[in-house]
Amino acid sequence: MPGATISSGASRKSRGLSTKTWQKNKSRPHCWGEYSVYSTFQSHEPEFDYLKSLEIEEKINKIRWLPQQNAAHFLLSTNDKTIKLWKISERDKRAEGYNLKDEEGRVREPFRITALRVPVLKPMDLMVEASPRRTFANAHTYHINSISVNSDHETYLSADDLRINLWHLEITDRSFNIVDIKPANMEELTEVITAAECHPHHCNVFVYSSSKGTIRLCDMRSSALCDQHAKFFEEPEDPNSRSFFSEIISSISDVKFSHSGRYMMTRDYLSVKVWDLNMESRPVETYQVHEYLRSKLCSLYENDCIFDKFECCWNGSDSAIMTGSYNNFFRMFERSPRRDVTLEATREGSRPRALLRPRKVGTGGKRKKDEISVDSLDFNKKILHSTWHPSQDLIAVAATNNLYIFQDKAN
Repeated sequence: MPGATISSGASRKSRGLSTKTWQKNKSRPHCWGEYSVYSTFQSHEPEFDYLKSLEIEEKINKIRWLPQQNAAHFLLSTNDKTIKLWKISERDKRAEGYNLKDEEGRVREPFRITALRVPVLKPMDLMVEASPRRTFANAHTYHINSISVNSDHETYLSADDLRINLWHLEITDRSFNIVDIKPANMEELTEVITAAECHPHHCNVFVYSSSKGTIRLCDMRSSALCDQHAKFFEEPEDPNSRSFFSEIISSISDVKFSHSGRYMMTRDYLSVKVWDLNMESRPVETYQVHEYLRSKLCSLYENDCIFDKFECCWNGSDSAIMTGSYNNFFRMFERSPRRDVTLEATREGSRPRALLRPRKVGTGGKRKKDEISVDSLDFNKKILHSTWHPSQDLIAVAATNNLYIFQDKAN
């Protein structure tokens, strides 16, 4: 399934409970802009925790592909409490001519079997089957916010607000708690874990971010419980810009290692930062995503948008990064030379061969041509999820209940 992308939830009515996989149109293999639904299946069911009188929604929080080992595809999906391993496989042949069953599948009477037959495989319409292989449950007290597959292809991390667990893909009844920041007295709690990510090359290294805007890099070789970090990344706050919202907007919603493993990228509410793993004191690059919203933080706090969690991603060569914004805008930053562009995901722009026009947001009283006023932005339209193809100039962004796939115009 070359160039496959995935979306968790295809419509607002489904509330993110169905998982859809997409594949490139095989009838037109050179047309990257055309994708069709490959498989749709129910990933999670609603549950109820009677001990805590808590309803567990079926909505999907994260999906992660596993490296492909054979013809089938495997992925991990998680809701707030339960992680599932799914196998997606194709079947285009069926066996006919059984000895013990007739053509309709009924068991034949033994005395009616007068000769032995060799079953043969005959072509059939392609059928894509999604089957649950393993369920990893009952290991998290709080809501799971991230999962990350390790580079050894045998283990993965799952993180909630206060703990990070290490799982083996073959073992479902136990996991190892490798990070626990829960204080003895919950009144002393000052931060929570917001995201965790495994290093792309070193299976013993991982990072996790916090609601206080800090990132900790840990080495699992140091101890069974990584309560002492190996590196601590934090940018000192400018006291002149401190406000009531400073701690909220500094919370990191996503952290991603570069493909090379040399850098990592973090996304807070207003910006994207690139960190060199060899320098903990400050980021080497900072990109403002929607700085024009700083004057709107009060209204964003009142409508809860200030707590939105935006993802970020690298392109295949680590030369560019992408993240989402409001009004169905998404931002792309080229690292060298330093260039950026704001694009809008709309149905008009998703027509075949249609070019996306750069958009600009005006903050002053007078608006220039092709500018949109910051006061007219639609905060109900937001791009929280985005991903970049690992080798092609192809991106996918999820805008509310739509999945948009765009390619570079040079291709």
